[in-house]
Amino acid sequence: MPAALTPATDRLVLAELAEANRPAQLPLVTRIAEILAASPAVTHLLVRGSLASGTADRLSDVDFVVGVHDAHLPAYLAALDDLMSIEAGALLPGWRDSIVADLGGIGMVFLLPHDGKLQQTDLYLAPASKIPALRRTIATASLLDRPTPSITPPQIRRAEEFIAELAARPKSCTELLIEHLVLAVLLHKRIRRGQRFVAYSEWHMLHTATKDLIKAALAPASRFWGWYRLDEEIALTPIGRESLADLEKAITGPAIPDAADVDAALDRVIGLAERACPTALDGLRDSLTAYRTYLELA
Repeated sequence: MPAALTPATDRLVLAELAEANRPAQLPLVTRIAEILAASPAVTHLLVRGSLASGTADRLSDVDFVVGVHDAHLPAYLAALDDLMSIEAGALLPGWRDSIVADLGGIGMVFLLPHDGKLQQTDLYLAPASKIPALRRTIATASLLDRPTPSITPPQIRRAEEFIAELAARPKSCTELLIEHLVLAVLLHKRIRRGQRFVAYSEWHMLHTATKDLIKAALAPASRFWGWYRLDEEIALTPIGRESLADLEKAITGPAIPDAADVDAALDRVIGLAERACPTALDGLRDSLTAYRTYLELA
């Protein structure tokens, strides 16, 4: 079991957060905070977004900033999927968030079962050396501030290099499939809230992820950027032509989806993965079954 937040001030801050807005997500916030704070590598734990501002509703994300000592950032990220799966019950490995603003760290999104639905939980891992500047940039509520051991310039430099290398690394087919699953949850939330502009943006992101999945599976050494020369590279085999037909169906659909459109897109991309990169589904099939069940219950 993860260690509880032991300092009295940590408990007091959680109580103040509850008093400020009493979000329905507070039990989950408390549980995740205790799990994250159990690692001595974590120097700061902050809540941001609507939970920090007191404007959360039942659909709001749970947004944390996790300050990690610069020297331990690579090892902490390497262990994060297991930590969130085993301790927090995350349904899928984390998605490397490409929506969150660049604040000098790494955004990861997890889907956690909570109160009969999938709760989006965003963890922004930031080197401890970046936390003071980050606090000046965004509004946060502090849950944990530990005395930070000395951080040396070489440790800061290595953390920065690690973050840059991670951002530049192409996503695998499995990562791109998980991206679709997370975006589908986000889109269902946008549709329920009537956030048409945001839904438009994330719908385009989902189509782009489909294109990236096809290229990662069938043209991993592509010489062309983005959407260029797909026909020349992909339509050389029957699987490639079927995959491009799936992409054609995606991009000729409505500009702003409804819930049925999102579900159809998800069915299409899972079928595409079965055909073009079946190994991307390895280890995810049970999770996919549970995922679909939660979407039906939402």
